[in-house]
Amino acid sequence: MFEFKIKNKPYYTTNSGKAFHCNSMELMKQIPDDSLNLILTSPPFALTSKKEYGNKQEEEYLEWFLGFSKEFKRILKPEGSFVVDLGGAYLPGHPVRSVYQYELLVKLVKEQGFFLAQEFFHYNPARLPAPAQWVNVERCRVKDSVNLVWWLSKSERPKANSRRVLQPYSKAMKSLIKNGYKAKMRPSGHNITHKFQKDNEGSIPPNLLILGNNESNSKYMKRCKEEGIKPHPARFPWRFADFFIKFLTDEGDVVYDPFGGSNTTGWVAERLERKWLCTELEEEYLRTSEFRFEETPNLFTSVNGNSK
Repeated sequence: MFEFKIKNKPYYTTNSGKAFHCNSMELMKQIPDDSLNLILTSPPFALTSKKEYGNKQEEEYLEWFLGFSKEFKRILKPEGSFVVDLGGAYLPGHPVRSVYQYELLVKLVKEQGFFLAQEFFHYNPARLPAPAQWVNVERCRVKDSVNLVWWLSKSERPKANSRRVLQPYSKAMKSLIKNGYKAKMRPSGHNITHKFQKDNEGSIPPNLLILGNNESNSKYMKRCKEEGIKPHPARFPWRFADFFIKFLTDEGDVVYDPFGGSNTTGWVAERLERKWLCTELEEEYLRTSEFRFEETPNLFTSVNGNSK
């Protein structure tokens, strides 16, 4: 399946990937240099209050994360990418923001040698108002609904193809293609030529990703409910993984999520015919992530060796 061997026994294996119940540092030590095409993850955020999924306090976070990212850079191929989705935080007891995401970005670029290919903004319109004290009680802040997403690369020219993530044209653009457009200079100085009338089969997406996380009817959520197990509390939308895997990899490439959680990344990679790896420390999260793969009979083998 992979060009390298890992000694750890996988918790489960699918046609295209392997999930491991271990610390990602343990697994990465077994991966040779220049082996992976994409590392895509949403790690525990640096928060001012503890969460059940094991977040670090802000003062510890940078040092903790940089230990992992050093290995990320080593195992990525020269044209590979590292995409990280980071939520924000307020300083304890005050309605002012932490800048840990920006401090982390500077260290990743200036100290570890990553390149910032592009920043994205992950907007979740369904996110609840928080923190309640500043948003709901004192009403001195508005709802925080955006995560920062850093697309980092190992070289100045990472693999990427926006043609694979085109969006449907708007009604206005469809009309323009159909009826034509009078070429002219805009007040901004941009020269709009007849090339804008060309049908490119879709529009280039912006770096604002509008993705809700309401999956109450998904297979994963239904199976968690059937088994009486609480689902992972910080899942990211499958469309998030879908966008970046299509954008930054080809079929057969290797995608890795070092903080796998409910393994959304692996599930999407499987369906896009990419190879994948996942590591997760919490066994219950890993066990419930198997539910995602039950839709296709005999897709994977569990830790007990039973085909599902």
